[in-house]
Amino acid sequence: MAKSKQNNSNYEATHIKVLEGLEPVRKRPGMYIGSTDSKGLHHLAKEILDNAVDEAIAGYGKNIQLYRTKVNEVEQNLAKKQDLGQQALTVVDNGRGIPVGKHKSGASALEVVLTKLHAGGKFEETAYQASGGLHGVGASAVNALSGLMQVVVKREGKFHYQSYLKGTPQAKIKIITAKKVQELFPHTSEDFVNYQTGTLVKFIPDSSIFSTTKFSHKTLVQIIKDRAYLMAGIYFRFVDDIEDRTQHFYFEGGIRSLVEHLNMDKTKIHQVFYVEDSWEDEDTGKKIGVEVALQYNDSYHDKVASYVNVIRTPDGGTHINGFRMALSKVLRDYAEEHSLLKENESFVIDDLKEGLTAVVFVKMPANDLQFESQTKAKLNNSEAQSAVYYVFKQGFATFLEENPKIGKKIIEKVMLSARARLAARAAKDAVIRKGALEGSSLPGKLADCQSRKPAESEIYIVEGDSAGGSAKQGRDRKFQAIFPLRGKILNTERARLDKVIAFEELKNLVIALGAGIGDTFDLDNLRYHRIILMNDADVDGEHITTLGLTFFFRHLKPIVEAGHLYVAMPPLFKVTIGRKEHYVYSEAEKEQLIRKQQKKSPNSKIASQRYKGLGEMNPEQLWETTMDPEHRILKKVTIADAEKADRTFSILMGNKVPPRKKFIQTHAKLAELDV
Repeated sequence: MAKSKQNNSNYEATHIKVLEGLEPVRKRPGMYIGSTDSKGLHHLAKEILDNAVDEAIAGYGKNIQLYRTKVNEVEQNLAKKQDLGQQALTVVDNGRGIPVGKHKSGASALEVVLTKLHAGGKFEETAYQASGGLHGVGASAVNALSGLMQVVVKREGKFHYQSYLKGTPQAKIKIITAKKVQELFPHTSEDFVNYQTGTLVKFIPDSSIFSTTKFSHKTLVQIIKDRAYLMAGIYFRFVDDIEDRTQHFYFEGGIRSLVEHLNMDKTKIHQVFYVEDSWEDEDTGKKIGVEVALQYNDSYHDKVASYVNVIRTPDGGTHINGFRMALSKVLRDYAEEHSLLKENESFVIDDLKEGLTAVVFVKMPANDLQFESQTKAKLNNSEAQSAVYYVFKQGFATFLEENPKIGKKIIEKVMLSARARLAARAAKDAVIRKGALEGSSLPGKLADCQSRKPAESEIYIVEGDSAGGSAKQGRDRKFQAIFPLRGKILNTERARLDKVIAFEELKNLVIALGAGIGDTFDLDNLRYHRIILMNDADVDGEHITTLGLTFFFRHLKPIVEAGHLYVAMPPLFKVTIGRKEHYVYSEAEKEQLIRKQQKKSPNSKIASQRYKGLGEMNPEQLWETTMDPEHRILKKVTIADAEKADRTFSILMGNKVPPRKKFIQTHAKLAELDV
């Protein structure tokens, strides 16, 4: 052991390793694309697609195609029989085409762009005034993380081709014929060969890097939609050969169309407000383009989407700060100037969010962009805050003066939120005071677990005394807590915080969870890291589960985002074969089990029992089927697509019947838990 320590202490110049070329990307992919799971995989698609979109932003090319295909025999041969991923993506555009001339390094410009980090045309404003590229690592990172990448550039009537294996060029760039292009890319080159100029990029993610190499059709559609909404007048086509589907995306209204889409199933208070202008930095003389679209609806929730060039910034940043500051300033000034506030009334920034749907889109010089990381989730440029503030403030103030009825409606909506906030605070304070007077902040109906470590503790939320009694007796009290509910809880889709807190069952649940609610919520205080909704496996049980999901999504969303919410899957049937009992979770599974047994032993004595509810199970059965970590089935609730989840809850739990009816008729046979 002592010898080992001595060896480790030798730290010499020979231990210093310099990673050359694209080796840093392959060594530490997470630094460049965030992760090597499905999210990182789809980040590759964004990087290549955004190169095509950047050409459109710059005013070159109006057509972009994305193709998803299976890996074929030609590609396997090009890869020299190495194990490739399962799917390939191809992006085609009719932009100017990546330069192919000789670079000062001696290689072609195309090869430099695809094999050198921090290389590209986005460091200087001469090529791109605004783009999604920042560090010049996008295309080269995708190349590094691809088992095979092929690129064709059409310039001056010639097709320039080069292929790469794990980022390494297999030969120098060469001229090929249109016929050869069609042979190499039989399903994706139809339009490309007829373009005057353009770029075709096809890549297959490296299966030795990624945990999955299967692209999601749904995710790719969302990526394209994001860009199609931003780029008014740009045509996108998605051809999915794997699912045999072709979709077209074209939005003449740009982000106005996006706001209308987000508010599709909500009651709108006014028409969409839209402003577009540019702001010039007095110190540098650089211009920033700003677009903002806004519309209030009658819901109690907000949705503000933000973008920089073509990059979605889910964590916001300085441009969102500028938007919120301007929104507060304009509405406050308008309310005061038109005497719309009662004596001693006021509102805060949170009151402005209720029912707000907005899209903030800024276009900046690529070489000036400052993000927190290469994944570009949050913008840091201070000048973006000033640009959005001044452009939006001036435009929105003018809009309200020209539309006084809309101004009054918005202020009324804001003040309704402010009054509800004060009522909720009073109710919440009363809850806290009541808990303190009773000597304990935990409700008496909670059967708590012995562990005080949140990471190993879990709480089952069950409906009814019968199921609650079985769960309490069947649980492992070391780490499992039980919280029984009486009947169906409040539908919180259209309930403000004051009503939520006033509802006894939800108030007690909030106290039991320990993290608070509203502006006092603190995820660090959550007492259980597995919160499990456990209800009957029937229509009523599913309705109660949906009410629970709505409550968490609308009022305790950080719990869902942190991955702490689950749904238990109790069995639907108990099938007894001879003396052996089997628990199955669907009608199809039951039939399959019976057929298999009858084939194996035709004379077997088989009996099946359908459970009407959890209360029918004795504690031992409930533990064995639904609560035992060794055998239970839990579904983790995730929010893969927040916009889709928001719309789904609005449809299912809102007050409009026709959209709900249509949704149920459409999805009844396709239901799955993907909130």
